[in-house]
Amino acid sequence: MEERRLCESDYRFMQVIWDNEPTGSMELVKLCAERLGWKKSTTFTMIRKLSERGLIKNENSVVTALIGRDETQKKESSLFIEQTFGGSLPIFLASFFGGRKISEEEAEELKKLIDAHKE
Repeated sequence: MEERRLCESDYRFMQVIWDNEPTGSMELVKLCAERLGWKKSTTFTMIRKLSERGLIKNENSVVTALIGRDETQKKESSLFIEQTFGGSLPIFLASFFGGRKISEEEAEELKKLIDAHKE
């Protein structure tokens, strides 16, 4: 199966689709003009490109995603941490926080997430 990695423009386009699916291709043109500043030809090129890659379906001018948002975000974030931080979640978090303070509620939520994912 083809690698389904998304570049930034692919991901931004997929967000429009995920937020509005199923949606007609002409409605998608309007949404992409508003949200992404794209012309009609750009939107139709992206529809064709992502359809050929098996990421979306364009049937009877109705566009739907063939990959889920959650699945894609998990995969992309894992690849980012692996490539940028050598797979180290602590190093990623230290860089992400970068001296920024979090609220008590955010700290508790993070603790719960960590506990839920311990081996």
